[in-house]
Amino acid sequence: MMWTELLTALALVLIIEGIMPFINPDGIRKMFLMAAQMHTTSLRITGLTSMLLGLLLLYLVR
Repeated sequence: MMWTELLTALALVLIIEGIMPFINPDGIRKMFLMAAQMHTTSLRITGLTSMLLGLLLLYLVR
């Protein structure tokens, strides 16, 4: 049961992550170029913020 939920979550992440490159590949390319120029600290803060928002959303949904 747990493996099914984990694989379902992974599948949803892959689907959601693939939507933007499919719809707007030039925009994604520009976003990656901007991210490559960001300072490491800024990228870490962005990643931490994303994780915390995900945890909050998971807490609220569950």
